[in-house]
Amino acid sequence: MFAERLVEDILEPVPHRHFVFTMPRALRGLFERDRSLLGLLSRTAYEAIRVSFQALFGRDDVRPGVVASIQTFGSFAANFHPHIHMLVTEGVFDPEGAFLGLPSLDTSAIEELFRRLLLRRLNQAERLSEEFMLKLLAWHPSGLSVNADQLVMPHERQRLERLARYLTRPALSVGSVRLAEDGRVVVETPPDPRTGESIKRLDVLDWIHAITSQIPDARSHLTRSYGRYANRVRGSRRESDTTLEPEAEPAFSKARRASWARLLKRIFEVDPMLCPRCGSELAVVAAITEPDVIDRILRHIAGGGGDDPIEPRGPPQHGQSDSAAAIH
Repeated sequence: MFAERLVEDILEPVPHRHFVFTMPRALRGLFERDRSLLGLLSRTAYEAIRVSFQALFGRDDVRPGVVASIQTFGSFAANFHPHIHMLVTEGVFDPEGAFLGLPSLDTSAIEELFRRLLLRRLNQAERLSEEFMLKLLAWHPSGLSVNADQLVMPHERQRLERLARYLTRPALSVGSVRLAEDGRVVVETPPDPRTGESIKRLDVLDWIHAITSQIPDARSHLTRSYGRYANRVRGSRRESDTTLEPEAEPAFSKARRASWARLLKRIFEVDPMLCPRCGSELAVVAAITEPDVIDRILRHIAGGGGDDPIEPRGPPQHGQSDSAAAIH
């Protein structure tokens, strides 16, 4: 649902780039002990993009549109690895709402600004000593990185939705975890780039620590919007949009009325509103909610009965439900 809402109701029809901001192991423990720093990490990544984009245009009144996802897990058995995924407009919007495409992109400049902003803010928050901050600033390579290889064009809707789902994916899939005969937890992971290993075996207590470290603090938001996509800005845009009638309903809101069929199609890639025999479009004629009627239909199907348990009937008799009237 998040990916669909993002594409239908939030993102502007402009190119977007996927940014990933990461940090060295030396800093990860700070964020595991104090989860409030994850918000600082997200804001700092946005500020590095905003300031860099504004510098390219020589203007401080323009803003990119950014949707950020805070992830605390890596690829290897839910190891704690805080980093930020972002969908960023490939350009900025001026105060009138006009989109200005980027003339160029230098991720190394964004990375350096991100590094200096983050270390300075951690120092100001009294989470990093002045001495250790200066030591990290002298590292080469710095251990902090910014990757922005993926560019998605406006017409690539399916690719954009897949990317949005990736941004908000869970730490592990259920199918990748099993309990071994020796009592340890076995987790299947992507191949380790150093060893090629794709299986992790963890003591039960180590597994509990690893997976519970991914639980966010109460009432904390792991998905955040900035710039053009900030909630306040989007709200003011809707209020000032005179092209829509007052009672106009967003396309996404209309689609939610048939969410069950849409979601089944997205998950199983099978349209439940098409007849599996002839391929013609189906229409919903009734919703059966009575448990005894549902049980009767399921028993009939499981038993491989002959005639269909439901057949067209006239109006129900007095005191008889619609569902019961439709059953032999």
